[in-house]
Amino acid sequence: MYQVKPQIYQVKVVLQGIEPSIWRRLQIPADLFLHDFHKVLQTAMGWENQHLHMFRKGRKMFGQSDDEFVSNPNFLDYTIVRVNDLLRNPGDEMVYQYDMGDDWRHTITLEKEITPDPMEYYPLCTGGARECPPEDCGGPGGYAEMVKAVRDPSNPQHKFFKALFPEGLDPEYFDLEEINDILLEDDYGCLLPFDEEEED
Repeated sequence: MYQVKPQIYQVKVVLQGIEPSIWRRLQIPADLFLHDFHKVLQTAMGWENQHLHMFRKGRKMFGQSDDEFVSNPNFLDYTIVRVNDLLRNPGDEMVYQYDMGDDWRHTITLEKEITPDPMEYYPLCTGGARECPPEDCGGPGGYAEMVKAVRDPSNPQHKFFKALFPEGLDPEYFDLEEINDILLEDDYGCLLPFDEEEED
């Protein structure tokens, strides 16, 4: 008897409203529940999981069953919805919204379905660019002003943000190995390497 090999989705995640783009490319089990995908996105992007969040697909919203949107007729508990319920064909998109105040929106695009590598652990980050904005920085506009102030000593806010980030603020920072180390350490209930076994 052979184990069933799960599907693997390759998705690209792009943070809206930021230029140059902050993005990640992920390989995930296609049947990953959205509440686990949320954790993967938090790790891969570099967020700290401090705020409300939800997924959006068209008019449908998917999130925690105890959040403020639960009375909306278009709202569904995301613990019973899988990624491949919403993304089925290359080019399909959904939105991951984090922190309703700062309103960080991530466009998630299914790029392709790939053959699982029996020597690999999933989820896996295979590429990306630039560091995630700090929490509570005021959304895309606030982040842009923050970066400008840190880079310009003549900016009135320069000293404040330099003190806030004594080790510096490097928007270009991206460490693929670090992201994958954390994904490997965390338990998302995702795939481990699978073996093809045969029984007589």
